[in-house]
Amino acid sequence: MKFTNNTKHIAFALTLVALLTSVAFGQGGAPSPAGQTTKGAVIKGKAPVNKEILKVKLPRAQEATLPNGLRVVLLESHKVPTFNMQMVVLSGGLADQADYRGLASFTATLLREGTTTRSSKDIAEQVDSLGGTVAANSGLSSLTSSVSTSGLIENLDQTLAIFADVVRNPSFPQAEVDKYKTRILAQLQVQRSIPQFLALEQFSKAIYGTHPASLVTPPAESIKKLTSKDLATFHSTYYRPNNAILTVVGDVTLKSILPKIEKAFGDWQKADVPATTIPPAPAQGAARITLIDRPGSVQTVLQLGTLGIERTSPDYFAVLLADKVLGGGPTGRLFLNLREANGYTYGAYSNFGGTKFRGTWVSSAEVRTDVTEGAMKEFMNELNRLRDVPVSAEELENAKRAIIGGFALSLEQPSALLQNIITQKLYNLPADYWDTYPQKVSAITAEDVQRVAQKYIDKEHLQIVAVGDASKARDVLARYGTVQVFDADGKPIGSAIENNR
Repeated sequence: MKFTNNTKHIAFALTLVALLTSVAFGQGGAPSPAGQTTKGAVIKGKAPVNKEILKVKLPRAQEATLPNGLRVVLLESHKVPTFNMQMVVLSGGLADQADYRGLASFTATLLREGTTTRSSKDIAEQVDSLGGTVAANSGLSSLTSSVSTSGLIENLDQTLAIFADVVRNPSFPQAEVDKYKTRILAQLQVQRSIPQFLALEQFSKAIYGTHPASLVTPPAESIKKLTSKDLATFHSTYYRPNNAILTVVGDVTLKSILPKIEKAFGDWQKADVPATTIPPAPAQGAARITLIDRPGSVQTVLQLGTLGIERTSPDYFAVLLADKVLGGGPTGRLFLNLREANGYTYGAYSNFGGTKFRGTWVSSAEVRTDVTEGAMKEFMNELNRLRDVPVSAEELENAKRAIIGGFALSLEQPSALLQNIITQKLYNLPADYWDTYPQKVSAITAEDVQRVAQKYIDKEHLQIVAVGDASKARDVLARYGTVQVFDADGKPIGSAIENNR
């Protein structure tokens, strides 16, 4: 994101609210507009009606490897004359040095800001004139960095030339680096005024401690010391063909596109790349309640969660169903309870995730300050109900249909197909993983859902984070355990408040 004035900072704040809400609420999507309700709604049609729809046979990806080690994976899709391409560099935020967290993210973000032959303006104008896109990103605790492009097949050659230039020849102009530092440092201040950000920040710290996943923004000290040379060094170290996979989905064949890829990347020099150590998630700490004080706040932002699973866990599909039942949208229990039955919030959701280390399983909502007590009670009721009572056959079937239906729709999106390929490669999933995805969802039982709920909704290690008016929320939260109060900068306020039950 690029913001250089106060108006754009405000826009950033609003965008971040939406983003953090999406991250926190996950699969549920956006809450329903005020005045609309799903209470009493009856699901009709219950697609997929025809069981044959559950049998997916995706076209097989084709693969090739260039002499320099670059792996090319292509999935043909001839419905529309377009292409989507992503260079997946197998080093991301987890490759950062402990005292320089954010370097992978900085490097990816600034790739587009100039190459040895094109300025930042040149790149933007040329890509725009072709009706294409070029973007790059890497997370603070990600396995990878990625550079992506898309466009019309008729403009493939020109777009690929720009894409290859951005991937291979970034110049990281110091002037652009300085602008970026100024923007990001200013944005850090804006973030401290956003309650959703504060909740996510403290929840991540509570779960992960000193693990890289505890960070939701780059440390200010990393931003301040950032130089063009640092970016160039990271790029030259990790952006190498033998440390990357180029994935393509589009109206092309391997025979037609491989010569173009060889022309763009064939002389890219390979090199020895340092291995990245993937730290395991830390052992779960004891149950704790963190309250961030925002005096006068009319809302309390709540997040309750624990460590979850790795992406390759055999419990993945059971947790997927359990999460859908608990908080996966307007038909989830949290939404039906906290919004529909009680009117505490516009929406309540749950979300889980995981990579090569354990992710989290978190439930979230923003509630009116005066109903914090009721909302906490209903959150705990729903978490306990999922653990203690087997889900009904109808509720489980509806959840399965929703997941499988969403999966079927996603197959129409080139970006989703591309991501499926990348996921399969990163985690060494079976070649038929996505073909059998609907069957794996359908095979989950009520016993499986209850089993993973009991395993991962671990009340002895449950982390509760609240952002709101401490004078009104502190005693309510203390009924559930010891409360530690912090200010918006993360500094403790007073001593811990013991459980007063």
